[in-house]
Amino acid sequence: MTLDRLRPVAERLIAPFVSVSIRLGLTANAISLVAFVLALAAGATLYVAGSAPEWYLVAGLLVLLNGLLDVVDGAVARETEAASEAGDLLDHVLDRYADVVILGGLAVGVGRYGLGLLAITGVLLTAYMGTQAQAVGLGRIYGGLLGRADILVLVTVTSVLATWVRFDVLGLTIVEWLVAFLAVVSHVTALQRFLRAWNGLR
Repeated sequence: MTLDRLRPVAERLIAPFVSVSIRLGLTANAISLVAFVLALAAGATLYVAGSAPEWYLVAGLLVLLNGLLDVVDGAVARETEAASEAGDLLDHVLDRYADVVILGGLAVGVGRYGLGLLAITGVLLTAYMGTQAQAVGLGRIYGGLLGRADILVLVTVTSVLATWVRFDVLGLTIVEWLVAFLAVVSHVTALQRFLRAWNGLR
């Protein structure tokens, strides 16, 4: 079970942010763009934090805000009855770029290029499997071991911990362990979603 399945609960919790956004006249697309800018800032900060760990705390906050706005934009679209296929497309494209930037900054900052590539491709394939299932008429799939919400929470928590936890375990820092974990588990999740979709079509 992934945190993506708790999206309805999250939407109730962020109701005050949705109300404020609507009163300010912010559209869902505008919020998606702000979330992407925060992702860019998070990726850059994660890269810097690789050699200056005190920046991990700031990076964690930026990642958290990106995740928060990723829920707010959809809720605003539904609340204002402005949900559209174009908005959904924009949201998904920006989310994928945000994933690349955040995970890229995380991995490159600690010099783990190979693991970073595996993590990024795994996360992109996981998202692809979810939306491809919808494209073939099965509905969007959010299941598996690791969804986007899980990833953002893990990056946020690890970033906060990395501000103070700076010792190695078996030659890897806490950030490097996270990159390695994502490199493996994201591909497992992509495979899980593929098998679920495959079985649904048989």
